[in-house]
Amino acid sequence: MLHKFHIPVLGIGYSIDTPIKVAKYGISSVVSIVDDSLTERMRQYYSEKEGLPFHLITKTQADHRAKRITAYLNLLNELVEMNFQALKRQAFEEGTDLVKYFELLPDQSYLKKAYFEMLKEQDFAKKGALQQKLKSRLTKGAIDANIMSKVDKINTDKNGESLGDVFSDALASLRGFANSNLNSSLILSAGMNPRLYSYLENFSCFLPDSEGKLAKKVILKVSDFRSAFIQAKFLAKKGIWVSEFRIESGLNCGGHAFATDGFLLGPILEEFKQRKAEMLEELEVIYQKALETKGISCEPLNMRISVQGGIGTAEENNFLMDYYNLDATGWGSPFLLVPEVSNVDDKTLIDLVSATQDDFYVSDSSPLGVPFNNFRKSSMEKLRLERIAKGVPGSPCTKKYLVSNTEFTKEAICTASRKYQKLKIQQLKESDLSADDLKIAIDNVTEKICLCEGLTSASYIKGEILKPKENKAVAICPGPNIAYFSGVHSMEEMVKHIYGKINLLEGVKRPHMYINELKLYIDYFKKDVEASINEINAKNIKRLEGFKNQLLSGIDYYQNLLPEFKKQKNLVYNRMENELKEFQLLLNKISIPASIIEVNDYQQ
Repeated sequence: MLHKFHIPVLGIGYSIDTPIKVAKYGISSVVSIVDDSLTERMRQYYSEKEGLPFHLITKTQADHRAKRITAYLNLLNELVEMNFQALKRQAFEEGTDLVKYFELLPDQSYLKKAYFEMLKEQDFAKKGALQQKLKSRLTKGAIDANIMSKVDKINTDKNGESLGDVFSDALASLRGFANSNLNSSLILSAGMNPRLYSYLENFSCFLPDSEGKLAKKVILKVSDFRSAFIQAKFLAKKGIWVSEFRIESGLNCGGHAFATDGFLLGPILEEFKQRKAEMLEELEVIYQKALETKGISCEPLNMRISVQGGIGTAEENNFLMDYYNLDATGWGSPFLLVPEVSNVDDKTLIDLVSATQDDFYVSDSSPLGVPFNNFRKSSMEKLRLERIAKGVPGSPCTKKYLVSNTEFTKEAICTASRKYQKLKIQQLKESDLSADDLKIAIDNVTEKICLCEGLTSASYIKGEILKPKENKAVAICPGPNIAYFSGVHSMEEMVKHIYGKINLLEGVKRPHMYINELKLYIDYFKKDVEASINEINAKNIKRLEGFKNQLLSGIDYYQNLLPEFKKQKNLVYNRMENELKEFQLLLNKISIPASIIEVNDYQQ
């Protein structure tokens, strides 16, 4: 790949059409395929915009979810190819997309160097030949797709009977991707789903062809080495190769925050660096054995390692790439401030630009029960508070992608729904809780928000396809790193920032990404200790002590790495030694045994 960064999935709708905007420049991006209603409406929008035929795939059609996803991905592929060919037909003239393509490339790229050579050529005929050669070497950015493995509702027919595992949400999404004409990667995130992972081997596109090539690849988004290895082994036994491990910070990221047990990003990357060869060798043996049973022979395949979550400067980007021998980095949340790349409505964009660090926080807003990066100024958060004030907390549940609770109903419902919150609050009011405890319990219930609607509405607003009675409230889930960026930027500015040609954070006092993540983990740990006060047992004590020791071990790792940091020219590294010492002292003050003694004294 010509570019050394990619744009990860941004919520459900914020990057749903990003490939149309960036792939022609050779930049890869990821779309979410969790919401087939969104993909169908975006397919209609772009078909009408480009004058292409459109035939609605209704929910009454068999396997409609998979068919909708396939149709949308095929349309993306068609539009990207159309835009790419139009770019290649342009002349090398200032202001064209063709020239922009080359200007966006990193200076180290062989194609960028060839472009500079062409510019210096004086002979007209030779210059023309060089230009044609350059055009022949252009490549599109990938249109990758993301599935959250655990968002896997079992669907039913009109009589309420299960349609079977193969028609569950995640498996249908996988089938939609597999049946598309894309030659790209499927990104599996949010942990292992054995049913989904096993289903992959049903599609030959994930298996090597006669030339040993993969039509479609699998990428795992992971947050630690151990789970990555376990998942990759499971897939290798099925004859499925993991072409890339996309390592993401557990907390210093956007969307859902899957915190590790105290494992920090630096040590995680170090383990991948030290054990990649070992892992590759073991997986290759398992993989080749599985292929033999299928009658397939294949030469060893490549495995990429990339990282994303909280990267904010070119210095950080370069350090990660060079020190850990990475293949690429991912830049997500900063692109929410780039209107030509992501679908952020004007009102939310203004709020993001004017936001402070306190406006971004890890919440319990997600119905999945996983910590969720939230934005206090979002219109969805304001609507949530308005509904509570009116005595009608919760949201209407129309899409039902995140239904999981059967506490009060036979059929699973969503914890952000009005139905669930009404039933749960009534139950709490009938309990023996004190007034203070009752308020806390009710607040915990009503904190949930509708992500199915909230994370897609901005796309409809920006495309001016929001229906009259649809909810206009927007939920957005940027990572905390976005707080350091201000202003609305062009794609060109953001790419130049990534490659160190300009500095969008000039004059901004921002700790190193490792320090930011460490602070997030210590805050998370403190809350975990406080929340565990009423659940003191040997298992919980062991877990908390293990978490704390991992954080202290991570601090030791960074302290030993300081000489490497200080090789960088940016002054931010000069502060790291003191910051690490401060966090080490703070962490040591959090005494788990002291908390237990206090609880025991209270109980006596």
